[in-house]
Amino acid sequence: MIKDICQWILYKRMGWKKEITIDFPKKYIICLAPHTSNWDFLIGQLYSRAENIKSNFLMKKEWFFWPLGPIFRKMGGVPVWRSKHTSMTDNLAEEAKKRESFGLCITPEGTRSLNPEWKKGFYFIALKAGIPILLYGVDYEKKVIQCTKMIIPSGDVEKDMREIKLYFKDFKGKKPEKFSIGNID
Repeated sequence: MIKDICQWILYKRMGWKKEITIDFPKKYIICLAPHTSNWDFLIGQLYSRAENIKSNFLMKKEWFFWPLGPIFRKMGGVPVWRSKHTSMTDNLAEEAKKRESFGLCITPEGTRSLNPEWKKGFYFIALKAGIPILLYGVDYEKKVIQCTKMIIPSGDVEKDMREIKLYFKDFKGKKPEKFSIGNID
């Protein structure tokens, strides 16, 4: 029933479409961009429920206050302490290795503000765990959610990150002025 409601809201009422050519493996990281607005979270949650995708997501710890904290955790939220240097990528990679199935969605910009220097944690989690990265783009101009590429991390971070950023170059976020793939030359 939740699936049907979310499909109706996202596809019928809001007019979004999907262009998905990549199947979900048992273990994966979703690299989701652009991330320029809190609307991205709502669209992502509607999409994941409409498509019955089970995935955790990272979110800054400041959002995990009462009463939102328990709700976000129930939805799959994992709080991130950005001011502390923790072993989060190592811990998440180990967790991915241990589990039979694992899904984690990460926005590489790490913020809704303009940030051409993308975080690489999602890449290192996938590399350490030996799992693929599914590239999901959200285009507000075309109202499309697209995943037509999957990356298996090679260990050549610069080459792989260039390929990832190039995939997202034409997507328009809710606030396009807040999205940049940075210098990829």
